[in-house]
Amino acid sequence: MDDYPLLNLFWTMFWFFLWIMWLFLLFKIVTDIFRDHEMSGWGKAGWLIFVILLPFLGVLVYVIARGKGMTQRDLKQAKDTEAAFQDYIRKTAGTAPAGSTRSSGVDELARLAELRDRGAITDDEFEKAKAKVLS
Repeated sequence: MDDYPLLNLFWTMFWFFLWIMWLFLLFKIVTDIFRDHEMSGWGKAGWLIFVILLPFLGVLVYVIARGKGMTQRDLKQAKDTEAAFQDYIRKTAGTAPAGSTRSSGVDELARLAELRDRGAITDDEFEKAKAKVLS
């Protein structure tokens, strides 16, 4: 360990970090190539060959040529995933989407009964609220 100076260790770590970042970008680009529905099959094959045969140049050219579309596809996928997750939560919890008028009187009565059972509201308040929900 005495024959490997500290500066060389920093340089090695720096190059290792860049290599890992490049691999991350390479996998992201290959994923983006397959995710793009507007690109033809021949276009996808061409980009894959370019990225695999000339990896450093291929990644650089892809980011320059298609980086904006890559970002848009990432944002669209994130929004679609978030919407699907929110929809799953709504279905699982049994609640209506925000802004929906599907509010059920039964749900409201159950909530009022729970409040009364916990002692948060009195029997008179419960009866008044129940009359309001049922009307």
